[in-house]
Amino acid sequence: MKTHFDVIVIGGGASGMMAAGRAAERGLKVLLLEKNKVLGKKLAITGGGRCNITNAEEQEGLLLAHYGSAEKFLYSSFVQFGTDDTFSFFSGLGLPLVVQEGKRAFPKTERATDVVKALAAYLRRGQVEIRTGVTVTGLNADMTAITGVVVNGVTLTADGYILATGGQSRTETGSTGDGFKWLRDLGHIVQEPTPTIVPLAVSDSWIRSLAGVALPDVKITFYVAGEKKLVLKGRILCTHFGLSGPLILNAAGQVADLLHAGPVTAAIDIWPKLDLGALDKQVTEIFDQHKNKVLKNVMKLVTPAGTATAILSLQTEIDVDKKVHSVAKEERKTIVRLLKAVPVVITGLMGYERAVVADGGLLLNEVDGKTMRSRKFANLYVTGDLLHISRPSGGYSLQLCWTTGWVAGSNV
Repeated sequence: MKTHFDVIVIGGGASGMMAAGRAAERGLKVLLLEKNKVLGKKLAITGGGRCNITNAEEQEGLLLAHYGSAEKFLYSSFVQFGTDDTFSFFSGLGLPLVVQEGKRAFPKTERATDVVKALAAYLRRGQVEIRTGVTVTGLNADMTAITGVVVNGVTLTADGYILATGGQSRTETGSTGDGFKWLRDLGHIVQEPTPTIVPLAVSDSWIRSLAGVALPDVKITFYVAGEKKLVLKGRILCTHFGLSGPLILNAAGQVADLLHAGPVTAAIDIWPKLDLGALDKQVTEIFDQHKNKVLKNVMKLVTPAGTATAILSLQTEIDVDKKVHSVAKEERKTIVRLLKAVPVVITGLMGYERAVVADGGLLLNEVDGKTMRSRKFANLYVTGDLLHISRPSGGYSLQLCWTTGWVAGSNV
């Protein structure tokens, strides 16, 4: 079995496949190593299986601003391969993209598995040798360069190495932080990761009973010890463990700060565009129109689809099986107040197993932003989630993978 290559890429995820394919496109002999039995395991489930492949923000300054303190570091790499290049790249692989709400771009087929298949075809075209189900135990190095990678007890060598093992989010897909350990062992400084873009865990059974149901166009207000601290507006997704969706994911860091200050509760306003009086008037009109129907059935007209029973379960004073014409004025007002402030108790953030993104990683001053090359080892390149770069959900994470993977593959 061949043991020396021009390039060895460790990690068969988004940035690893991009890096390997790009290096092979330049005529290099490339070996791609992956611990899972298949390539792109995490990529195949991103975006709920739809794969938010990039963000179509046309103004580069606005796009890079979403990467926070890494904005200047990423400038030269995004000049080489930006969002326009991502559209062209995947279209060239027979997978055109479409832009949806929030400038989020998806494959036209809306299947993440198609993205994996397209990248696999890219690798085949470059004749990349792929070895899956292999265990990398570490990198060997001298003072200035990587000298080999130990795989299943055998040392493989190359002229250049690309580390693309991913960070520490969605650990069930193999992103267990191996690359962080290897970088530390080499003497690099790695910021300890924390799950940042994650769903919220709640104690409320009514939320968990609505797993898969979306609450569109709502307002959620977070409180610490009864004091209002954070207000968000938009779409919320209920899950079997709590709250998710882009609105929640992108605010997880702020909620984490609140949890450090004390117990956090929240109130969901289902009708944020109406004040209490206006909503009471609207509910009254609906009740008058359906006064001979059962209350629990009419509640479907004033709550998001599929949520009426769960929301009504939050109160025990009103008989939900009685006719609407029997609902007293004060009972109606109780229902209206509930619709404006459905209570939720936040118990914490979900961990790495549910994280969309975990920050932390190799400090950026130890990487050349123009090439993704380590400043300590002349033949080591680092990509994607191994870099200490925070970003929101919305296509920014995968764009980071495409960009850094392509740049590394172009320069190795």
